[in-house]
Amino acid sequence: MKKDLHPTYYPEAKVICACGNSFTTGSTVEEIKTEICSACHPFYTGKQKLLDTARRVEKFAAKLESKSDAKSKKEKREARDKAREAKAEAAKKALEKELAA
Repeated sequence: MKKDLHPTYYPEAKVICACGNSFTTGSTVEEIKTEICSACHPFYTGKQKLLDTARRVEKFAAKLESKSDAKSKKEKREARDKAREAKAEAAKKALEKELAA
């Protein structure tokens, strides 16, 4: 076996979060700096942090509001069917006129 093949393992590696929380774990790095941990992650805390840098939340809310104002699929289908029936009826009358003349 080759010597020094595996990296050094630190059983007491310190993890430091941006929120100030720190804990120890085992790692091949002595000190780990992270942006988010279980103490500040929304999934574990139940708190939601919205960092809206590109107005994504506002755009989504506006899009959602405009869709709720739009007709439902059933209403659209009924309107389309009525238009088709009216067009077919007009074509039928034009054909009858042409045959009568």
